[in-house]
Amino acid sequence: MKVQEVKELKNKSLAELETMRKEGREELRGLKLDLAAGKVKNVGALRNLKKDIARVETFITMQRAEGKTK
Repeated sequence: MKVQEVKELKNKSLAELETMRKEGREELRGLKLDLAAGKVKNVGALRNLKKDIARVETFITMQRAEGKTK
């Protein structure tokens, strides 16, 4: 995730962030299955996806702490 994309996360609503988290987790699940089947050649994608999900979860926590519900 690029710096600009991280800055854009600050402006997203809580619902949008939760949707992004759900989609990311579904994609991660698929990548893990593909990895077990030997289909994934870029294992770095797993690491990057996990980090992206963690960033989104951080912004969700921050918004809940601030009481934002946009």
